[in-house]
Amino acid sequence: MEILWFLIAAVMLGAALGPFLMRRRGGIRLAAPGSPDAADPEEYGFVRQEELDVRLPGPDQDLLDVLDVVQRTQDWRAASQLLAGTPKEGEVRWQRVQSFAGAASLELAQRPGEGGRWLRDWRSEAPKDAGAAQVHAEFLVQQAWRSSSSGKDDFRIILEEAKALCAQAALLAPGDPVPYIIELSIARGLSYPRPEFDQLWAKLIDRAPTHLGAHLVALHYLSEKWHGSRAEADTFATHAASRAPQGSLLAALPLFSVYDHLPDVILVSSFYQSAVVSRAVEGALFAVHAARPDDPMLAHVRHMLILFLVRSERWAEAVKQVVAVDGYVGALPWTHNPDPAATYTVHRNLAVAGYESNGGNPATLRG
Repeated sequence: MEILWFLIAAVMLGAALGPFLMRRRGGIRLAAPGSPDAADPEEYGFVRQEELDVRLPGPDQDLLDVLDVVQRTQDWRAASQLLAGTPKEGEVRWQRVQSFAGAASLELAQRPGEGGRWLRDWRSEAPKDAGAAQVHAEFLVQQAWRSSSSGKDDFRIILEEAKALCAQAALLAPGDPVPYIIELSIARGLSYPRPEFDQLWAKLIDRAPTHLGAHLVALHYLSEKWHGSRAEADTFATHAASRAPQGSLLAALPLFSVYDHLPDVILVSSFYQSAVVSRAVEGALFAVHAARPDDPMLAHVRHMLILFLVRSERWAEAVKQVVAVDGYVGALPWTHNPDPAATYTVHRNLAVAGYESNGGNPATLRG
């Protein structure tokens, strides 16, 4: 097992050095540092690292088809039609708003001044379109966090503009929780005082009491890294999990709270076998087993489980989660890294290496 933990350490070192190495090599994709050769993607039916989709946590073919049309033609109408036909109940609408905003943000980063023109046209040509207002607000939030290192003034100005757009979006779509979820992200950036956050949260849960995406954003606000404390975040997650209806993925929320408070350096080798981590992992596994197979948040929980199961050396369980989500890496914990696909691939390879070292192989996995 020592070699596997050495590889995990190498991954962490690689995450720190990755941007430097990418610049030195002219942007050529490098193999993830420390990746073992044991996991041949083709043997397990896995997608190769360079083909992993970093935009989504799991499949949404309608969204991918529309994104292709919008980005190829720069015509916003297909995006408007898709969101108009996406129910405001549930999690899918929020994920699609995030994806459209992320696509526009990435376009703008790649082609400054020109990229994302379709979103600007959408807002100017359809000012009463609730979907356009939501995507624009989320786009501004993502832009603000991208620019957060360049200056506090720009950061606040962009978030204040996004806040005003959220208010407009809420008026355009009464009962839709998405504008309030976007404002939760703004609350973290603008340091809303707790009473103001509580009022916003009350409005949101009145509209979507079991929305996992909303709870994840609220959890980030309550994290000790921002405005709350670890105890406060853990209590919020535990209470939400205990009140979760049958089949709800809210039972996995404590695992995300543990992730939010992982220490920068873990000196105790048994940390991932500790009672706190084990309880959170078991809760998330229970939630996954009880959830509907088509729950749009299922992939989010599976991706988080991969990280914890690998580091807990629960190789067979980790591989099963990999099989369920492979092909997509647009989710935590991978998106916290400069190269989500590389980070995911190393954990995937570690899972397979541990699985095979205990007698597993592609045939036994399929059986």
